[in-house]
Amino acid sequence: MGTVMKWRKSLIVGLVMMMMLSVLAACSGGDDTAKETETPDEKKEAVTGPGTGGSAIGFLFVGAKDDYGYNKAAYLGSEGVEENFPDLKVLRKENVPETAEAERVMEEMIRNGAKVIFPTSYGHLDPALNVAKRYPDVAFFHQGGLKTSENLGTYFGNIWETVYLSGVTAGKMTKSNKLGYIVSFPIPQVLLNINAFTMGAKSVNPDIKVNAVFTGSWCDPGLQASAANSLLDQGVDVLTQHQDCTKTIIETAERRGAMSVGYHADASELAPKGWLTGAIWNWKELYSEMARTAVEGKFVGSKFNASYRIGIEEGAVELAPFGSSVPDDVKALVEEKRLAILDGSLHPFAGPVKDQSGAVKIEDGVKPNVEQLETTDYLVEGVIGNIPK
Repeated sequence: MGTVMKWRKSLIVGLVMMMMLSVLAACSGGDDTAKETETPDEKKEAVTGPGTGGSAIGFLFVGAKDDYGYNKAAYLGSEGVEENFPDLKVLRKENVPETAEAERVMEEMIRNGAKVIFPTSYGHLDPALNVAKRYPDVAFFHQGGLKTSENLGTYFGNIWETVYLSGVTAGKMTKSNKLGYIVSFPIPQVLLNINAFTMGAKSVNPDIKVNAVFTGSWCDPGLQASAANSLLDQGVDVLTQHQDCTKTIIETAERRGAMSVGYHADASELAPKGWLTGAIWNWKELYSEMARTAVEGKFVGSKFNASYRIGIEEGAVELAPFGSSVPDDVKALVEEKRLAILDGSLHPFAGPVKDQSGAVKIEDGVKPNVEQLETTDYLVEGVIGNIPK
């Protein structure tokens, strides 16, 4: 009898312990149980698409970051991305030619974790399109291009708006009525800027002429110096440019006592006497917004998955600070015109607009849209010089 009682007591103790262990197991495994019983509607599916899942963002520059021009502006924009995405590595490569070498650089960045790439030069477009086909999970943002794909969008700013304002400044400041414009290649954006500058200058000084010289290069200091000196020898007293590197032209103008108008980036420190102003980029916020869109998996179908263009209203293009020689009345006039562009009462290319031969290119009363302006293939009245064939 005693043996039976002991057996029953042990059995009861064992059952109690098993029940306690079950309760403890249920408590400690509560999170896993909840996950197993979660309904499909409650589960959060991972967002995927071009640009997501990477550990880095890549930037290609066709020149050096210290060119006081196009590449400096783009490099500053990449620093803005670095500030806004501290958990992602920013990969940069300067002096990337507009050849198959650009493809090699982009593929190397992808191997190093880049799922978002910014090819920033006009000639990087075709290489980027080729790489985009091979890497559909990578998002590409090309600067200034006119072609897109499913995972490559293009963006640019209507910098011709502030180039027009630079022309207004030059038109008021010139003494000889001869302005010089040193440009690279006859692509639509370059021709558009020559026309904008000329029309801005002529709006306040109908007597001016703009001498345009094509160098056939984005950055060749030797050709730039030769063109600048030649124009100055002809009586030009204000030099401007559409070049990637701006330092040589601005310093040449300063050394010879002429005035200068910058482009892409603020280079006023190079010309304390002759600097007037310039049309410059402010890429930091736009670059960051584009990168965020891709990183969050929202690139496809977004405004950036196409040809995206913005102007001075959004802040991507600005007018550089005025130089010390620009009087207050000129500053006030330029500001008045800037505000008129902002409120829509002034469109720099409102017709009629005529080309060098006098043929009407934009009819009276017509206000061309950005897409139309980006097909510009002519120079307006007031420009001296021919478009290279």
